[in-house]
Amino acid sequence: MLKSSLRKKILKQRDKNKNDVVINIKKIFQILKKEKIFTKNIGGYYPVNSEINDMPILKELKKKKFRISLPVIKKEFKMDFYEWSFSNPLKINRYGIPEPISKKIVYPEVIFIPLVGFDKNLNRLGYGGGYYDRYLKKMNRRKKILKIGLAMEVQKIEKIPTDKYDQKLDYIVTNKSVIQ
Repeated sequence: MLKSSLRKKILKQRDKNKNDVVINIKKIFQILKKEKIFTKNIGGYYPVNSEINDMPILKELKKKKFRISLPVIKKEFKMDFYEWSFSNPLKINRYGIPEPISKKIVYPEVIFIPLVGFDKNLNRLGYGGGYYDRYLKKMNRRKKILKIGLAMEVQKIEKIPTDKYDQKLDYIVTNKSVIQ
């Protein structure tokens, strides 16, 4: 099945199941402890549509003195992460996604990534723009980044079609399981 057809199918399923889906913060802290994450630079995302809401996770991490950043979409399908705090204003980008106004670029060691779909092999199906894939490829040349996808269990499919540009995740945390 083509990625575009898969996206439509999975997004319908995700939209039907979006109410009251929560990721257990303890699962995230277990991963961070296991991976020995001490630098405390976290890249999150501002959830739109029926994406898993990572804001409660980011709030808990902020309480533990983690530095939070969110992505800002740039020209030519690129993005970077910029420092953000819950008291800072956001602006709406051309896709309707809130982004930080901050000019302070951050290079997170951990990134939470929204998903359209995923499989047991840690492959991610995104929205098709390749923003995360490009960012992760660029950053992997600089340093290791822990990539954690956040999703609902209903977004899991047997096999995600992949190509040479797709970046695998390190973990996928759902409302029911952790895949690594």
